[in-house]
Amino acid sequence: MRLLTRRMWFRAALFCLFAILLALASAVLGHVISYDFAAKVGARSVDNILNVLASSMLAVTTFSLTAMVSGYSGATSNITPTAVQLLVEDSTAQNALATFLGSFVFAIVGIIALSTGLYGESGRFILFGGTILVIAIIVVTFLRWIEHITRFGRVNDTIDRVEAAAMKAARAMGRRPRVGPRRRRTVPDGACSIHHERIGRVTHVDIPALRGIAEALDAEIVVSALPGTMVNPARMLAWTSANLEPKAVERIRSSFTVAHDRAFDHDPRFGLVALSEIASRALSPAVNDPGTAISVLEAGTRVLATMLALEPDDDRERADTVVVPAFSVPDLLEDLYRPIARDGAGILEVAIRLQKSLAALAAQSPEARADCKVIADDAFSRAMAAMTATVDQERLAQIHHRYWS
Repeated sequence: MRLLTRRMWFRAALFCLFAILLALASAVLGHVISYDFAAKVGARSVDNILNVLASSMLAVTTFSLTAMVSGYSGATSNITPTAVQLLVEDSTAQNALATFLGSFVFAIVGIIALSTGLYGESGRFILFGGTILVIAIIVVTFLRWIEHITRFGRVNDTIDRVEAAAMKAARAMGRRPRVGPRRRRTVPDGACSIHHERIGRVTHVDIPALRGIAEALDAEIVVSALPGTMVNPARMLAWTSANLEPKAVERIRSSFTVAHDRAFDHDPRFGLVALSEIASRALSPAVNDPGTAISVLEAGTRVLATMLALEPDDDRERADTVVVPAFSVPDLLEDLYRPIARDGAGILEVAIRLQKSLAALAAQSPEARADCKVIADDAFSRAMAAMTATVDQERLAQIHHRYWS
């Protein structure tokens, strides 16, 4: 349902349906208004109002759609294609397009009904009232759209969107990421492993469904593929020590949603990857925008700080029949910092901000300090090799020594 409501056509279709029902309701409910009252209000002017509404809303809808497509194109070429799906799912833009298109449909249906003589005087009054309501909605939506379009698709706006999506996915994890080296739980001999028949990215794992299957089997199910993992017939999704019937295998397999592309909802690593792509684009020689890279570092550090601050529910994990591996801290750090350390190695300001960001994470989560130091040392060595000015090298060495010596 959540994915459905984010579709571009969903809100537009919903508002168009509302507009059609509002226009036709005037003919049905016309008897509740007295003829004398309707005549005094002068509802015959609704013809001209609907004509103006129909002609203007078509132009406004076309303009809004053009502005949205321009924002998508700008984000694709100047920021990163990864973030475009967040712009497509923007609720304010979708509401504006739905309101303008629905208003056009309302006016067309009203004009058609008036031309057929479907309304009496009382019906005209109700249509007039509905028209005033639609105009009020248009004015409010248009004012919001004017304010929103000034920053829609801009770099800072896109960074904020990616940060919010990654933060939401991090909080949805509800568990603390693993601290320390990457580990894999050993699959015992004789365990039944489940593989997917498709090739794609895991976008969602239905834990409640897996829990119900595990309780029915009276066994533990261990998840091996987190959201964002690339799966194929050779990549294991999960395993269990129970003997599985073909139907149970299919039920477990269907608990993993596999799509062609990654999604932000349950994959905080995807948000970090998108942020690093924005920084890499900004640090390219054609753009040369260190300020954007620094903004990305600050946003990504806030996301990682949120993830490191999550406390695990130990009692629930011990009692749970589904074991879900946590994201490892080294992977999270590499997703965000390593591309920036590589592409911004020759820029002192970016190198200093990277060292300070990693130091902030290490100060908040001492158990992650060793992993942060690995990335900091790597970034320091890259920067020292890329910088040609001795003054810059000495300044960076002071910063690195201050936090990591």
